[in-house]
Amino acid sequence: METPNEIKKVVREKYAKLAVKEQPKSCCGSPTGEYANFNEDYSNLEGYNADADLGLGCGLPTEFAQIKEGDTVVDLGSGAGNDCFVARQVVGEKGKVIGVDMTPEMIDKARINAAKLNFNNVEFRLGEIENLPIAEGEADVVVSNCVLNLVPDKVKAVAETFRILKPGGHFSISDIVTKAELPAGLRKEASMYAGCVSGALPIEEYMGIINSTGFEAVQIQKERKINLPKETLEKYLSEKEVEEFMKEDAGIFSITVYAQKPGGNTEQSTEQKNESTEEACCGPTCCS
Repeated sequence: METPNEIKKVVREKYAKLAVKEQPKSCCGSPTGEYANFNEDYSNLEGYNADADLGLGCGLPTEFAQIKEGDTVVDLGSGAGNDCFVARQVVGEKGKVIGVDMTPEMIDKARINAAKLNFNNVEFRLGEIENLPIAEGEADVVVSNCVLNLVPDKVKAVAETFRILKPGGHFSISDIVTKAELPAGLRKEASMYAGCVSGALPIEEYMGIINSTGFEAVQIQKERKINLPKETLEKYLSEKEVEEFMKEDAGIFSITVYAQKPGGNTEQSTEQKNESTEEACCGPTCCS
């Protein structure tokens, strides 16, 4: 797990397995605990398709993304197409949705789902976020759900997001970040990396990358703490480390971030969703 290629290999293999085999859903992923899963409920959103929901997200970026009819929307790490189909409901027949994923099995599954829905303006492209198969300035809106934390070169990923947006375009991205240092035991564990934990950056570093890329109007639209069960933490941490990690000012958080590319001829909406905080429980004692 030392090189970017090794990290990508692990992530691709894990998500390929999820694409071809249904995984029992629980608040922390599979019953073996191999995947850390912090997804939110999509079922009340228009355009939701159960076949495309593998429970792999950590937020609802399309709910905050201010997508409009006729927009071109790009979903980074589109999986089986869940966020793409929600976005398609908003952009309508006049718009376009492009999903990008580096796992061939996920692309195949998403295309099958799109064919079932008879969508002719939703497409899925195989590619990596650090080198997107998207033209410069093609997207009005970029969304992503719990994916950038898995990308080894996050600086390049954010730069690519900037490149593909039109002047005045914006993104809304849900992701996993940490507050206080993530213990080495978690960061080194391959299965936790593929489950979104060990690839997470400190929130200050994450927001710093976005700001340094040239985005403006950067804000956190939503934040919630992820409470990993104590028995999971004890697999990787000492008793003292668990105690420190469970403190309220430390740990793992899901955030949804908005940012806008400078420029554009149309007035951009300044009305944003109010920032909110809530706690998410991810343990057998408090999840139904």
